Amino acid sequence: MRWLDHRDPVPDALRGAIIALGNFDGFHRGHQAVAGEAITWAQAEGRPSIIATFDPHPVTFFKPDLAPFKLTTLEQRQELYLAAGATAMLVFHFDAALAGTSAEDFIRDILIERFGAHGVVTGGDFTFGKGAKGNVASLRTLGGELGLQSRVVEAVAADGEVVSSSRIRQALRDGDPQEAARLLTRPFAIRGIVEHGDKRGRIIGYPTANLGVENYLRPKYGIYAVTGRILATGQVLQGAANIGIRPQFEPPKELLEPFFFDFSGDLYGQEIEVAFHHYLRGEAKFDSLEALIEQMDKDCAEARRLLSAQPL
Repeated sequence: MRWLDHRDPVPDALRGAIIALGNFDGFHRGHQAVAGEAITWAQAEGRPSIIATFDPHPVTFFKPDLAPFKLTTLEQRQELYLAAGATAMLVFHFDAALAGTSAEDFIRDILIERFGAHGVVTGGDFTFGKGAKGNVASLRTLGGELGLQSRVVEAVAADGEVVSSSRIRQALRDGDPQEAARLLTRPFAIRGIVEHGDKRGRIIGYPTANLGVENYLRPKYGIYAVTGRILATGQVLQGAANIGIRPQFEPPKELLEPFFFDFSGDLYGQEIEVAFHHYLRGEAKFDSLEALIEQMDKDCAEARRLLSAQPL
């Protein structure tokens, strides 16, 4: 799957494409509806389909001190877009130049001249251009005058409420990964390179694969039933994981620490993806290591039970 940079000309083979415009970070049910419309339209006309995204997220550009809130990395998005059937992913690198581009210039100079887009598909609330002055009406009027076709996909609802990234983030902050997975159509997952830790887990019989959480949204700190996927081999493992600051140990350090059942291989330096399935309990500090181990035994037994019906 091609990974395109908005600052570069689009290859000739991808000109005339239908582009799904949006940020599409979580690629949830609503995003999938917009992308699906673009892909279906492109296939019907024998055109390539491109799904766009922004990096960094525009909110991060304007508010750099905001707490991390990403639901996916660009690599995860590329895989999701490919699985949806898109021909390519287009990354808008959001910087001062893009932030200062007027809505008119975005349509004329970028979408039409640089990309040669035939059509675009957006959600009803999509805005773009300097001061977010561009919207679906701009695409319909100015874009239409310049030969750019456009379609709008209305919001997707679940339980009478619009499916949104903010709703998914709140579910994760509330410790409800199952609700987040329902809206995403897959579990929320953190991907990273396994790093060396202080080996305390190995000492107490629970060796963990330590991952930094980078710019991901922080789900509610605590213990989760998880699955892990080793990207190099595709092997899927089941386990229990702690995400948080490890109050039992000093100094506090924010980590994701999955312990995988019945696994004895070496994961150091490997890239893995940890998917959150069930929230078990919050982080806690115990009176002794023995009490911690006793609780971890219970956590793992419960995680095994909850994951027993989980297909590998």
